[in-house]
Amino acid sequence: MAAFINEKKAFNYEQPTGGMGFFECINNQEAAFLLFDTAKSWLQEKGMKAMEGPINFGENDTFWGLLVEGFTPASYGMNYHLPYYHQFFTAYGFETAYEQLTNHINLTIPFPARFTKIANWVAAKPDYSFEHFKKSNADKYINDLMEIYNDGWKDFENFVPIKKETLKESFKQMEVIMDENLIWFAYANGEPASFVVIIPDANQMIKGLNGKLGLLEKLKFAYRRWVGVTRMRAIVMGTKSSFQKLGLESALFIKLGEYVLPKNQYTELELSWVGDFNEKMIAIHQATGATFGKRHLTMRKIF
Repeated sequence: MAAFINEKKAFNYEQPTGGMGFFECINNQEAAFLLFDTAKSWLQEKGMKAMEGPINFGENDTFWGLLVEGFTPASYGMNYHLPYYHQFFTAYGFETAYEQLTNHINLTIPFPARFTKIANWVAAKPDYSFEHFKKSNADKYINDLMEIYNDGWKDFENFVPIKKETLKESFKQMEVIMDENLIWFAYANGEPASFVVIIPDANQMIKGLNGKLGLLEKLKFAYRRWVGVTRMRAIVMGTKSSFQKLGLESALFIKLGEYVLPKNQYTELELSWVGDFNEKMIAIHQATGATFGKRHLTMRKIF
């Protein structure tokens, strides 16, 4: 496991809070507690009074939370844990800070009629326009995403504005698997208003390569990159506060469908993850007809 401190977020809590993550352990509580104790001692030495976990070093869109329900093959960026891990965390004194819900959309069946009707109505409004991400103009779209995200999420507890450098690095890391047509933006009279970032599931590309990347593995990866992936993952969505509850998110899904459905390649869209505190996003998931997939917990231990 790892222990770490995010200087940008550690002091936003009532108690200065560090992080622990990348936890892997055999089914042995003594071994698990030894790892927890080591992380706790190191964090205390650095002035922390609590720790959250299992979390990632940086943003919470990848490898965040303890899997406690929905033990099915994970998409890339989603934590997978064995069922007994939860008992280790609770026995050590971790308590749930919030739940993270992942839902799935079956792309082989149509969206609910009401959702489609509203989405088409919104998409047809003359004040709105829609564009997908283009690498040739990446700087513009990264700026637009940053503007929308920092406005739409600003009212959530412990929110830290995202920086352009962070987004540029994230898009650089995604580039090898990115499909420009899966990342969409909505504009209201030219103003950036809403976005959704979706990526093909990289785990389906690398499955069976056993960590190797020789010529044969590269050829397999390239082939799967275009025809072998059936699952997508929505890693983040956002809408400016002044444009929320206007149906822009539903219109983005319709635009996405205009590209995805004719391909007859993708059969599943994973919406991951939404916090149990985010009622607006949960409502959007429900409106799409998405069904429950997984539950992760962000857990907290006060020293």
